[in-house]
Amino acid sequence: VQLQACGGGLVHAGGSLRLSCAASGRTFNNYGMAWFRQAPGKEREFVAATTRSGDSTYYADSVKGRFTISRDNAKNTVYLQMNSLKPEDTAVYLCAATRYGSLRNGDGMDYWGKGTEVTVSS
Repeated sequence: VQLQACGGGLVHAGGSLRLSCAASGRTFNNYGMAWFRQAPGKEREFVAATTRSGDSTYYADSVKGRFTISRDNAKNTVYLQMNSLKPEDTAVYLCAATRYGSLRNGDGMDYWGKGTEVTVSS
């Protein structure tokens, strides 16, 4: 699976962004999809995930209530709607796909996109 994330940018605190991750190369709906992020000088952390069908979603406590993950299997795309952004959300956001691994565990991901940068100014 090839993954291409886009939609990052510079936004003021309190603003919103919508990230997209387009997949190609394999049957998209065979894969659970997740977003992770990595801030400068910090380890990669789980942000949100969705199951193959999109019926179930999971969030890190730090983004719960502000971020929404969704997927469109007809378009082979997963989205991350980010509202009420905070400076601490500044990071490179990466999308990832897993066939059988844990959705919250980056080590269980089979494929990674290159990421898109999000900067939130105070």
